[in-house]
Amino acid sequence: MKGVEILKSRYKLILGYTGVILLGVSIAMLTPLLTIPFFSYKKLEIFAFIATAFFTAVIGFNLKRFVAKETNVTMSIQEGGIVVLLSWITTLILSSLPFVISGQLNFVQAMFEVVSGYTTTGLSVVDVRETTHMVLLWRSVMQFLGGVGLVVIMLSAIIGPHGVGLYNAEARSDKLVPNIRKTTKMIMIIYVSYIIGGIILYVLAGMPIFDAINHSIAAVSTGGFSTKYESIGYYNSTTIELITIILMVLGTINFAAHAILWKGKVKEFLRIGEFKTMLFMFSLSIPLTLFFTTKDMFESLSKSIRVAVFEIISAVSTTGFSTVGYTDWNDFGIFILVLMMIIGGGTGSTAGGIKQYRVYILFKSLWWNIKSYVFPRNVVKEYSVNRADGKFYISDKHIIEVCSITTIYMIMFIISVIILMAHGYGMRESIFEIASCLSTVGLSIGITSPNAPNLVLIIETIMMFLGRLEFIVVFYSILRIIRDFKFIKSQNLEN
Repeated sequence: MKGVEILKSRYKLILGYTGVILLGVSIAMLTPLLTIPFFSYKKLEIFAFIATAFFTAVIGFNLKRFVAKETNVTMSIQEGGIVVLLSWITTLILSSLPFVISGQLNFVQAMFEVVSGYTTTGLSVVDVRETTHMVLLWRSVMQFLGGVGLVVIMLSAIIGPHGVGLYNAEARSDKLVPNIRKTTKMIMIIYVSYIIGGIILYVLAGMPIFDAINHSIAAVSTGGFSTKYESIGYYNSTTIELITIILMVLGTINFAAHAILWKGKVKEFLRIGEFKTMLFMFSLSIPLTLFFTTKDMFESLSKSIRVAVFEIISAVSTTGFSTVGYTDWNDFGIFILVLMMIIGGGTGSTAGGIKQYRVYILFKSLWWNIKSYVFPRNVVKEYSVNRADGKFYISDKHIIEVCSITTIYMIMFIISVIILMAHGYGMRESIFEIASCLSTVGLSIGITSPNAPNLVLIIETIMMFLGRLEFIVVFYSILRIIRDFKFIKSQNLEN
């Protein structure tokens, strides 16, 4: 029974940390109310946010009591994964309530919207032309929290050096500094600084302050929620597009790499393999898209270049802002966008996708394998790559992990595309939309809309969720919970 008691105490700790996160979320739910002095709302909408925040706080407070003040233990990655899974699921369900209570969306649509927000996808079933400023700000707040990492931001002030498991479970492995608390604070400083800088630049470029706040948050978090139906294309401004491009690129770079830049180590930054991969992707895909797709779509060459550059960077960074629609794009242009979305952005950033680092490792390992046939069999070679945290020696186990995640991604991608095609959608549209969901991009070719069938929204919701938490955390945590409860049940039956 001792093993059972220890296991129960660990789950109390897990529930306690989940409660702490929910308390933070309840405070975040009140931020849309800051718009009340500037805009008029129906009482029901105001009540929806206040009631949900109160309900979330009550749940969080009751769960938080499981964490004793003297608790000073290190959480394992496995336990951190369970905290991440439970906190994300409860947060998503509770965050959907303002949409449901106010009557704007049904539950399936509301869950789709909040999952799209927290996973920084940016696909939406909300009509931004008719919804309120309170809802628009709430969507941006969700992307802010999801971008920096729900667990990281909520626990940065309390977990101290004991939160390694939580930090890694949020798909973050690169430490900016040795101490986890200092690392998370550094991430927040970088993240918020870019957002504030973006707001200032947008306002100087002529964007209204409310739009500037929302677009800057969405760009840095690589989220893509816009206050305009036409997204960034609404402004038809080269300056605004350039600002957005800069913010999207900053958002897709590893936070640890940002720390190197902030220290002025430019040469070290430029040696990072993942960064070089991103530059290679841009240098190859933008000219191809321009030459084979956009140059025939617009009268001026400058417009063709603007569209090619913006849309490719939006796809690679998995932000999802757009300046044009895609119904007129040829198959080649759609293929390039899908490929860029699947590869995605940097590890340890706000971006999604398979990640540039993994693609870099896959191609490197392929080259190493080819070279191994040239060397004598008794020669032992050590292979390494330059990462944001320094030179990293690649083991066979690491390559297997990269291959495993990539394989799972492609399996889920194929299954989801088949489901959409079976639902009556074409292959082109299905591939594009699922790539956008699974890589948490937010670009759409027309499938996602308020009128989309519930089954389609559910499939897309699941793909966004799995894509953000990168499969392994979700699958392992579910299996771990099932195994632990079976163990507790069996021990209780024996006694």
